[in-house]
Amino acid sequence: MYLKINGADIAAMPSAIQVTILDLDDAESTTRTADGTLHRDRVAVKRQIELTFNALRMDEISPLLKQMSDIFFDFTYPDPMVGTYITKKVYVGDRPANIPFEKEGVLYWNGFKMTLTER
Repeated sequence: MYLKINGADIAAMPSAIQVTILDLDDAESTTRTADGTLHRDRVAVKRQIELTFNALRMDEISPLLKQMSDIFFDFTYPDPMVGTYITKKVYVGDRPANIPFEKEGVLYWNGFKMTLTER
């Protein structure tokens, strides 16, 4: 498996990837009638990709974050619906990392994860 950001290999491979296929509905025209029947106006199908990482050294997490510093960027990944690798224009949400720990003089960040959402 490979993952790419703007055509370059991802700086650190995640330990887990979760791809969510999202339906976006028009807020005004998607309604329920009095009998509870849904009248839906789907305007787009988008992807949301959650990446979870094992402990990362400082020299691994920094280049990874720098790869995602643009407001939008291209992300290439295996898509379960399409059945092959595809590239989507995405943005990154919050990027929480737990308090670092030190082992043998090397600083590690644990529990780092992020969510990429298709533009």
